[in-house]
Amino acid sequence: MVLPPALQILIGIVVVFAMMSLLWLVQRRTGNAGIVDAGWAASIGILGLFYATTSGGYLPRRILVGVLIGIWSARLTIYLMMDRVVGKPEEGRYRTLREKWGPASQQRLFLFFQTQAVAALFFSIPVLIVAWHPAARATFWDVTGVLIWCVSVGNTILADRQLARFKRQPKNRGRTCREGWWRYSRHPNYFFEWLHWWSYAALSVGGPYWWFTLAAPAVMLHFLLNVTGIPPTEAQALASRGDDYREYQQTTHAFFPWFPKKRGESHDRRN
Repeated sequence: MVLPPALQILIGIVVVFAMMSLLWLVQRRTGNAGIVDAGWAASIGILGLFYATTSGGYLPRRILVGVLIGIWSARLTIYLMMDRVVGKPEEGRYRTLREKWGPASQQRLFLFFQTQAVAALFFSIPVLIVAWHPAARATFWDVTGVLIWCVSVGNTILADRQLARFKRQPKNRGRTCREGWWRYSRHPNYFFEWLHWWSYAALSVGGPYWWFTLAAPAVMLHFLLNVTGIPPTEAQALASRGDDYREYQQTTHAFFPWFPKKRGESHDRRN
């Protein structure tokens, strides 16, 4: 069944706001607000699959973008659930928010969960645009998008596994991972996550409103560099690993992977 884009978005709004409200109730019982991160990833996948099945674009492309966003969402949701929720204590950043907000913490957490619903809706729009792409043939940009997706998601998984393997070794307690991709970037998982959003921009080229898909990687870059990504992650790392992490900051680029710097060499925290 093909639905008009306005109705698709309206249904999407209802779905994600209801889902985040339900997850807010879950965190009230469990005391772990980290479930919002997994909910964000799951929401994008749900919306993406909904758009792929109810749009009027070229069917093979709709199937393709549905598979891509579905795999990305399922992997990230499972990873975040296992890493931050199931059998895990609440992350320090959420405990800090609870302490900061005091008696009003639940009301503010509800609003926070709803902002994640808005973010999920925003990041699902590129999938909607791809799903309405009218070109009834495979294009150069389709191939480019798939290649970007494979490289980015594959290396995100690799970076996550490298870090998990490092953390499993008792001798590495209190130390910073410098293995694999972590030798070239302090946050390679963030870098490849950002790169992943370019795949939908490529898939949309030539379709209506394709330029809007460029907003997704731009906004994601801002959030990773300045808001929810690097700043709180590095604050927590400095608190737990101290001088070892300060040395890591001096020698390793923050985001874009590149060869390590020598100690004492000038360092731009954003690159």
